[in-house]
Amino acid sequence: MRGTVLWVCSLMLLGGCVTVARRAPPPSTISQAEPVGYASRVRLVTTDLAGFTHGAPAFLQGLRRAAAGRRIRILALSGGGSNAAFGAGALVGLSEAHARPRFELVTGVSAGAIIAPFAFLGPAWDAQLQAAIADSRGHPPVGSLVWRMMVLLMAPLGWRGHDPLLDFVDRQITPAMLRAIAREDAKGRRLIVATTDLDSQQTVLWDMGAIAARGGKRALELFRKVIVASASVPGVFPPVLISVRDGTHRYEELHVDGGVTAPLFIFPVAAVLRPQDLAPLRGAEVDVIVNGKLAAVPTETSVNTIEVLSRSLSVEVISRTRAAIVELLDMARQLDMQLRMTEIPPGFPFGTGFDFGPRHTQALFSYGERCAAQGRLWMTPTQAGRLNMQAPPIDTAEPPPCPPDALTQGR
Repeated sequence: MRGTVLWVCSLMLLGGCVTVARRAPPPSTISQAEPVGYASRVRLVTTDLAGFTHGAPAFLQGLRRAAAGRRIRILALSGGGSNAAFGAGALVGLSEAHARPRFELVTGVSAGAIIAPFAFLGPAWDAQLQAAIADSRGHPPVGSLVWRMMVLLMAPLGWRGHDPLLDFVDRQITPAMLRAIAREDAKGRRLIVATTDLDSQQTVLWDMGAIAARGGKRALELFRKVIVASASVPGVFPPVLISVRDGTHRYEELHVDGGVTAPLFIFPVAAVLRPQDLAPLRGAEVDVIVNGKLAAVPTETSVNTIEVLSRSLSVEVISRTRAAIVELLDMARQLDMQLRMTEIPPGFPFGTGFDFGPRHTQALFSYGERCAAQGRLWMTPTQAGRLNMQAPPIDTAEPPPCPPDALTQGR
C-alpha cells in the first residue's frame, strides 16, 4: 500500500504539468453564452437572479399545466456513485406497489443524473432502468479507482481515452429516450440536471427536456455530454469541455460532477432571494431519494494519504448533503410543501459508492425495491434526523430494516 501511495503522490505532482490548449471560458461569471444552436432556455447558472426571475414564470406555469389541477409533484435524486442502485431499486419497487407518482419535476445530480431520465419517463421505462443497473455491473463505469487516478493525472486535460463512463452513458441515452423526454417536456414537465462549471465555479442547471426537444444528432450529443459531465467525479473521470457561443464569440467551459457544488436540489440558489416567485409551487409534494448514507458507523481510519483523503471526501459529502436537505426543508416549510425522503441507513453493510461489483449493486437495488414495494421507503425529515442521530447499529452481514423501521434498530 505504501508503494501505491508514493506512486499516486508522485503522479499528482507530475499531473499538474500535463495539459492541452483549449478555448477561453466566457469572461463573465454569469454570461449569456449558450451551447451552439440552443436558446437561453437550455440552462441556468444557479446564482443568476435575473435569469431566474425572467424564466421562472413560464417554467412554473408549465409545471402547473402538467399537474392538471392537482398538487405538483417533485422528485430530487442525489449523487452517490454505485449507490444509485438504491434509488433505481426504489423507483422500480414503487412501480410494483402502484405507488409511484407522475412527477412534474425531476432533478438529478451525478449518479442521480444518470437515473433521472428513467425516473422522469416513469414505470414504462423500468425494464430499461433495470438493464442499466445490470449493465453497470457487467461494465463498471469506474474500474480500478487507483489506476484511473494514475492514468488521468498523467493524461492531457480533456483526454478521455477508453472511457467506461462515456460508453455507459452512450448505451443508456438513446434516440428513443430523447424523443420520449421531448414529448413529456411539451406537456410542461421538466427534467433538470446539475453540473459544476470549474471556470466560473458555479452550479449550472440544465433543462434536459429543452435539449431533447431540439432533436437530432446535436441534441443527443449534448444530452449525453451533460449527463457524463454531471457524473464525472474529479480525479476519477476527466472533465467535460462544452463549447458555447455568446453572439459572435465562441468559448469553452470545463464541467465536472454536479455534486461538487450541489449534492441535491430542486431550486436554484437565486430562488432563496425571491421566494415569492415560487408561489405556484405552494403545497407541492416533494420526494427526495438520497443515494447514500447521512451517517456512518465509526470505523478506524488508517494513517495513510489515500485512506485519509477518501474518508475526508466521504465526510464532506455527508455534511454537504445534510446541509442541502436542511436548506430544502426550510424552503418547503415556507411554501407549505409536503416533503418526504429516503436514504441508505447507516448500518447497510455492503461496499461503497465506488464499488460497482454485483454483490454491492444488486444488494442495494434489491433493498430499495423491497422497501418501496412493501410501502416502507419514506420518512419525514424528522424521522430521518432521528435515524441519523441515534446510536449507530452494530455491523451485520445482513441489510438493516427498511429506513422507517431502522429508527429503532440502534435502541
